[in-house]
Amino acid sequence: MVDIASRVYNHNWKIDPIVRSLIDTDFYKLLMCQSIYRNKPDTQVTFSLINRSSKVRLAELIDEGELREQLDHVRSLSLTRGESTWLRGNTFYGKRQMFRSDFMEWFEGMRLPPYHLEKRDGQFELTFEGNWPEVMLWEIPALAVLMELRGRAVLREMGKFELQVLYARAMARLWEKIERLRAIPDLRIADFGTRRRHGFLWQDWCVQAMQEGLGKRFTGTSNCRIAMRSDIEAIGTNAHELPMVYSALANSDAELAQAPYQVLADWHEEHDGNLRIMLPDTYGTEGFLRNAPDWLASWTGIRIDSGDAATGAETAIRWWKERGEDPTTKLVIFSDGLDVPQIEALYAQFNGRVKVSFGWGTMLTNDFNGLVSEDRLAPFSLVCKAVSANGRPTVKLSDNPNKAMGPADEIERYKRVFHVGQQSAQTLRV
Repeated sequence: MVDIASRVYNHNWKIDPIVRSLIDTDFYKLLMCQSIYRNKPDTQVTFSLINRSSKVRLAELIDEGELREQLDHVRSLSLTRGESTWLRGNTFYGKRQMFRSDFMEWFEGMRLPPYHLEKRDGQFELTFEGNWPEVMLWEIPALAVLMELRGRAVLREMGKFELQVLYARAMARLWEKIERLRAIPDLRIADFGTRRRHGFLWQDWCVQAMQEGLGKRFTGTSNCRIAMRSDIEAIGTNAHELPMVYSALANSDAELAQAPYQVLADWHEEHDGNLRIMLPDTYGTEGFLRNAPDWLASWTGIRIDSGDAATGAETAIRWWKERGEDPTTKLVIFSDGLDVPQIEALYAQFNGRVKVSFGWGTMLTNDFNGLVSEDRLAPFSLVCKAVSANGRPTVKLSDNPNKAMGPADEIERYKRVFHVGQQSAQTLRV
């Protein structure tokens, strides 16, 4: 096991680039990338960094030259032979050859496209433009680079013994969480923490701790590189990016209303089983389910990623019953800002009523709250989103209005088209 404190103290560029591989990314990005490569390969998109925690002034913490060096390194990466063999030959979700030969040939020759970086008002403006299948793969490494550089800026002020104590405290905190989770007998939990991790080495340590502490109750990790190295399941399905871009491409309000379902129709053609998981909250869960085609009721489950998690699950249970489905056979994945108290409460409320699973993200891989002065290592809300498609703005409403994004007039249009009424704002934890 790596001595993280000593490695951090002696950081060496060749040993510790922040992103070590093109598959140091979330599994769902590769699944979505294959679908996009098949269905919308020529769509032109722009992705942009959005710091929801404006008090964290990244451009005043991170050296621009160091940021460019890390981003340039990411652009130099390509699939290794071993990574290609793993993607081509491994079994994912019980399916051999999940990734088609034409997609793999393209991916093996792909390099990430250029980026555009500027400083403005204490923040970095970081954007990526080009073909959707290429640009989308910048999201996770860009977030990982910025999150870890922010951490490194704080950590380089600390001495060797101070770092040893810091990591000892963080390790003890995580182990205490794992001990609490052990009390949940039928727990199913996965690591979803790549995008806002403290660092690669720390995420890897967290996954190892979860493996040892929870055994089979730990179902895998969203991080493809860690999954490959540790011989565990790669976990992931799809994300808001798909309906956001499909919707931006709609030529009328009628097409817009159907766009989220067209996304899932395309997905339905490619995947079955546990990959048929709905993410209904992009434009409001209530409206999405109310207008959903009947064939979606047969899907395996749903992921709850915004709003009040319990309310979202109750809405899904009621919908399944109305559509003649047995909720006890359905999978509900909770993934929004979770920590142990929320996991315990949601399990207690829904176990036995549905199949319950958890995607544990930032508070697994970046809980350094209160461990340094002025809480300078506390996690914060940083995202990298598609902001336009073929020159049209994208919109996300979410079940939490604090997560809404897009031009104000387009947000109002989408609320009208998707019949989104009054929403309850939830505090953004991460």
